[in-house]
Parts: sequence; structure tokens; C-alpha cells
Amino acid sequence: MEKLLVINAHPKVEDASSVSLTVLRHFLEAYRNLNPEGPIEQIDLYSEDVPCIDRLFFSAQEKMQKNERLTEEEQRLTSRMSDILRQFKSAKRYVIAMPLHNFNIPSKLKDYMDNILIAKETFAYTDKGSIGLLTDGRNVVVIQASDGIYTNQDWYTEVEYSHRYLKSMFNFMGVDYQIIRAQGNHSLKREEVLAKAFQEAESAAASLAHQGMQVSNQAGSK
Repeated sequence: MEKLLVINAHPKVEDASSVSLTVLRHFLEAYRNLNPEGPIEQIDLYSEDVPCIDRLFFSAQEKMQKNERLTEEEQRLTSRMSDILRQFKSAKRYVIAMPLHNFNIPSKLKDYMDNILIAKETFAYTDKGSIGLLTDGRNVVVIQASDGIYTNQDWYTEVEYSHRYLKSMFNFMGVDYQIIRAQGNHSLKREEVLAKAFQEAESAAASLAHQGMQVSNQAGSK
């Protein structure tokens, strides 16, 4: 059966008071109820090793291009990056839980994206430009919590870069994208924010669960 990969991008990995994580838990409960046999795997970006693009990364890349021997530290880095990419590609459904940080994605989520946006793995360069390689019916749901409201077509909408970036990158790889906004936590009651987000989460969970079971049934009938 197709695997769902949970990408937890909240710095407080298991915070019970977190709005985005509360919506994530509701999403997973709905998903499990509809698809109890569907495998689920999780990566917690702020408690697990997620390499970033730094001096060590560039050193390893340059040595590999020259077929030079890597240090133990460089070997650990490249091995971990390969593991992250392998885990990502092994799933077909994804859900990301994240708070909005200064109009953008959390820093560890950016590091994670740098681990999965890999040429010849998730996209490719061609004579006609870059193309996505994950065009086999994959889906991602982003659960985003924010104090402000970013859907009023005003200044806040213009500077909400996290949504633009994630949608562009996942669509670029070939992954269908959806966002659930648990927004307005500064001005609205928590119950009001959660009620709307829960409804959207249930709908998204039903869609992903249905697609996963549909593909599984098709495979089983062959």
C-alpha cells in the first residue's frame, strides 16, 4: 500500500499547545480511520539530523565530482542526505505541519527541501528546461498555522512567501499541492481557528486516503 510520510516542521516537536500540530493530529486520526492499513512514517525535522547546505556539503560535492576520497564526516553527511531522499521518494502521500516564521517556512524545512530537490532524482535538466520527475500521482498537504490572516488579498497575502515557495517547489517536482491554513490565531478564538482547520483536514485526509486505497485496489486486481 502507498505510504504517507509525515513531515513535522515544528521546532517544539511534540508541543500539545501547537495549533499546527493539533491540526496534524486531527488529520492523522481521520486518515487512520479511513485507511487503517495504510503505512505511515514520520520525520521530525527539529529532532532528527537534517543536513544543511554548508561548507561541509560543498566540500563533499567537489570531492565526489573529482572522485576523491571523502572524510568520515563527509561520508556521514552524504549518507544521511541519501537516506532522507530515499525516505521521501518511498512515499506517495505527504503531510507537512509547520508554523509560519516571519512570512516564510521554518529554517529546518528549508534544509529538508534542499535534501529532496536533487537533480536526476526529483527533477531533471533538459534542453527545454527543468522538468519534475515525480509525476506518478503524488500529493502533499501543508498544514500551516499563523497569527495573521493571509488570504485577504492585502499586503500580508503578498509577503506570505512560504506558500508560494512550497507550492512552486512541489509542483516543480510533479507533486500535487494543497494547503490548510489555521490562521488568525492572534485575533480569532482558538476554537474558531481549529474548527475551520479541522474541517479542511478531514476533507484532505479523506482525499488522500481514498486515493491511496484506490491505487492499492487497482494493484491488487491485476
